[in-house]
Amino acid sequence: MTPNVKIRRALARRPARRGTAPVLKPDYPVRTPRLVLRPFTPDDLDALHDFHRLPEVTRYLYHEPRNRAEVSVLLHGKIAASVLPADGKALCLAAELAATGQLVGDCTLFWLSRAHQQGEIGFIFHPAFQGRGLATEAAAALLRLGFEGLGLHRIIGRCEGRNRGSARVMEHNGMRREAHLVENEFVKGEWTDELIYAILRREWDGPGRPG
Repeated sequence: MTPNVKIRRALARRPARRGTAPVLKPDYPVRTPRLVLRPFTPDDLDALHDFHRLPEVTRYLYHEPRNRAEVSVLLHGKIAASVLPADGKALCLAAELAATGQLVGDCTLFWLSRAHQQGEIGFIFHPAFQGRGLATEAAAALLRLGFEGLGLHRIIGRCEGRNRGSARVMEHNGMRREAHLVENEFVKGEWTDELIYAILRREWDGPGRPG
């Protein structure tokens, strides 16, 4: 099912003029079949901390589990990232269950380069809600925001080599594995692999598009 994503476009699909930059301002809330993606608010602290504190959530990430104070600082930055004003910035969205309003995910669209029309998606979900296809829905919405809202040409996703859950999410959204970098980073006391996935706008627009 194609996510019902409402997007306000600003100069989308057109090359930016010198001295200007397109701005992505999603028409919130962004909806998928089972999720509502919206800006973060101060009231999200407890729910966000509830999964950022878990070792199983941060196992394949660069950082260790975060305490409440650390999540508070993180949340402050996410609240300020509800629009995407320029490349080098990120759009941060809270993913809540449409049926209950419970916050279950932390989603990000990075605008890597205006000149090269490149972006990157990222997502973290509470373990209690993994394995249900919710992250796949959220990732599809992020791709749509990047391609249709921001006019990107190419979007990538990266994950640690052992993170099969994240890899499956990207594969289910039609992203191809372009690289398996072997022991390219030393993280948390060990050498780790990295998988790089990508999809082009024309592939996203194609007849075989997921959803």
